Amino acid sequence: MDILSTKGEKLAERPETGDPTIADRVFTTLHSAILTLQMPPGSKFSEAEIAKQLGVSRQPVREAFIRLAQIEFVRIQPKRATEVCKISEAAVLNARFIREALEAAVVRDACENCSDELIDQLEDIVERQRKAVAVNERELFHDLDDAFHRSIAEGSGRGLVWTLINEQKAQMDRVRYLSLAFNEPVVIREHAAIIDALRDRATSRAETAMRHHLSRINSLIAVLRQQHPQYFAATQAVQGTDAGPLNLRVPALVKPAR
Repeated sequence: MDILSTKGEKLAERPETGDPTIADRVFTTLHSAILTLQMPPGSKFSEAEIAKQLGVSRQPVREAFIRLAQIEFVRIQPKRATEVCKISEAAVLNARFIREALEAAVVRDACENCSDELIDQLEDIVERQRKAVAVNERELFHDLDDAFHRSIAEGSGRGLVWTLINEQKAQMDRVRYLSLAFNEPVVIREHAAIIDALRDRATSRAETAMRHHLSRINSLIAVLRQQHPQYFAATQAVQGTDAGPLNLRVPALVKPAR
């Protein structure tokens, strides 16, 4: 049985778009499969299995595994099968803490620098999300969700901030995707509220709307743990709403005071 649904197509046979390496394409394929639960938490597989199915050598698969391990999507076990990590509630809450702090600042800046073009772009994304719901395209909906937040960051001149957020939110993304089974209409309403605040240049309202939108993941975890307990790691000790020290893979932005 195939681990991945590739419809018989091999990565090496696919037309190139841009200049991705084979390892990049293996990473993207596996990342998508894990995110969308085609490869659910607890799944086990080997380099050889993935390489054979994707029609590539083992080296790019090994490189992709290392990148996936860095974002805690897989656990590499020497001389044993690689395993898809279960969702860590602590990691999700840490990612939410980072993302909320950054995006609250971004949306405040966006209010001060918001253009009509940005509002039109965001409205177009939300309309495309409505169409994605109508045809049950959850992966497209999820991609458009990212596009919505990325557009606000780029529209406010804070594109680098989105790069930092994207590096931290992998665990959060799996919860977000799982929740789309019942949460898509709510996401659309919350996106519309953010757009309304941006259109009115209402800074405090925009920040409140963004914080509410992102913090709801706390309650989503509780619902999803009941629906899919097999997907989640054992609960860890959590301080308040956040867990453990933050392990940020971000560059130092200021020099430490002496």
